[in-house]
Amino acid sequence: MPGTPRRAAGRRLQLPLLCLIFQGATAILFAIFVRYNRETDAALWHGGNHSSANNEFYFRYPSFQDVHAMVFVGFGFLMVFLHRYGFSSVGFTFLLAAFALQWSTLVQGFLHSSHSSHIHVGVQSMVNADFCAGALLISLGAILGKTGPAQLLLMALLEVVLFGANEFVLLHLLGVRDAGGSMTIHAFGAYFGLVLSRVLYRPRLEKSKHRQSSTYHSDLFAMIGTIFLWIFWPSFNSAPTSLGDTQHRTALNTYYSLAASTLSTFALSALVGGGGRLNMVHIQNAALAGGVVVGTSGEMMLTPFGALAAGFLAGTVSTLGYKFFTPILESKFKVQDTCGVHNLHGMPGILGALLGVLVTALATHEAYGDGLQNIFPLIAEGQRSARSQAIYQLFGLFVTLAFAFVGGSLVGLLLRLPFLDSPPDSQCYEDQIYWEVPGEHSDEAQAPLSMEEPDTRA
Repeated sequence: MPGTPRRAAGRRLQLPLLCLIFQGATAILFAIFVRYNRETDAALWHGGNHSSANNEFYFRYPSFQDVHAMVFVGFGFLMVFLHRYGFSSVGFTFLLAAFALQWSTLVQGFLHSSHSSHIHVGVQSMVNADFCAGALLISLGAILGKTGPAQLLLMALLEVVLFGANEFVLLHLLGVRDAGGSMTIHAFGAYFGLVLSRVLYRPRLEKSKHRQSSTYHSDLFAMIGTIFLWIFWPSFNSAPTSLGDTQHRTALNTYYSLAASTLSTFALSALVGGGGRLNMVHIQNAALAGGVVVGTSGEMMLTPFGALAAGFLAGTVSTLGYKFFTPILESKFKVQDTCGVHNLHGMPGILGALLGVLVTALATHEAYGDGLQNIFPLIAEGQRSARSQAIYQLFGLFVTLAFAFVGGSLVGLLLRLPFLDSPPDSQCYEDQIYWEVPGEHSDEAQAPLSMEEPDTRA
């Protein structure tokens, strides 16, 4: 193939250079700016004569472990449904998340928690960094298989900055409540990735369409990711909330919402499926929509019934999206959404933001008592009414979408630069381009595979 030696030389150099440059620059910035926080620094902690049992580590670390497992195992394995792209799905998830948690520590630290010219880190900053990595991996799902690792690292570099800026505007400048990230994580990550996919649109992708499919075993491995995400999602939504009743309530609301979305997913999948059979794509993804939809309102007085209703609606919308809207998204809007992030994260994220608007508007002192200070401090202090806080919540959604659309467009234009190594149309969704696949990494094995019967995720 003409140009193959040049492409191979670029592939050999681009990824190592970017990894070394990014890691070296991050290490230098850590040395200059990053310090332990009060609960981590030996002199500060012991100087305060604190009891070790009161250290925040013991209250936050279990939730961090769950979130960490979701990012590295859940998201990674959820994307291995592509039968020729398993190494890349898990491996590039590993790479991007490892870089993002370092880079986001710096970005979020500069924006949120810089003290005396230093960024103070502890277990909560680890949770926040993993949240940023989660948004990045959602965006990855929209362009999975159509981009190279060098492009993905550049995307991560820029998206982390945009994520931090959007989060800062919503949480600190506008006073929006979004503990579980329906807006800041799911809606932002999904629509950033979708716009990116639109800018990187490949009109000749049908040359690789036969690889955008699953097999029995690849779908089974993807289900591992689903189960990890499903089990740990209550920790994801509750990890950044106030300790006590708020964290307890968030976990409960997420727990019930996930259960309801699972039932609605099974019901709708059988209803719209051929011959009444279930579709594993729906089960892998739409069953998780209940966790997304209560990301904003989970810490609020949603009530158990409200959590069930929200989850059931999210599962329904997500399943119908996979069945009917995904084909329209590609044919009419030229958006090639590999993993269907619009159905799992985009639409449920918007529903979650709107649910947050509704529950916020209904917030009263009678419903929350003294706990109103933990959820809506501005309402409790009389600076805002419930209605005005709800308006700020709605405005926060529009701000998030603006960051996602503008940021995705600009980053997409950058990733289209010709010197960046992207796979040719005929070899998208193929591990052999970037990995040594056992028994398949000879020169002959690099040739395009024979056509197979497609089994698309639409």
